[in-house]
Amino acid sequence: MANVSIKFNGKEFLLSCQDGQEEHLEELLIQINQKFNNLKNELGNLGENKLLLITAVKVMDEYYETKKKVDQKKIEIKDLSNKFRELKSLVYSYKERKEQEIEELNKNHINLKNEIVSNQKNYEKLIDEAANEISSFVEKINPDNLS
Repeated sequence: MANVSIKFNGKEFLLSCQDGQEEHLEELLIQINQKFNNLKNELGNLGENKLLLITAVKVMDEYYETKKKVDQKKIEIKDLSNKFRELKSLVYSYKERKEQEIEELNKNHINLKNEIVSNQKNYEKLIDEAANEISSFVEKINPDNLS
């Protein structure tokens, strides 16, 4: 245990704390001393015990107000975290749907391409057949073939 010598309200005190906590304890005591002296200046000398009690009440009031704010922020963070998870879920769901749509479009594209190739072959076949029939018809009606 470490010992810290402090001055409070004009009196010297020796306080113990865990090793390594000396600076923190000194900072806390500076804050308490400031609050005590501020109250003493505002309210006058009501007596050390009463000023200490009022100082303790003010410190606890600040503590509870800070705690309420921290608790409120924890709730806000939890809400934001839930909204983030929901948004993340929506993003993944949207991504999945879009990937399925892209896959479907790719299949449709391939089917359409195959249909175009097939229709092109059928069209060429029809043109060849029509050309052959026209040639055959022309040969039949050729005046040289009529005699």
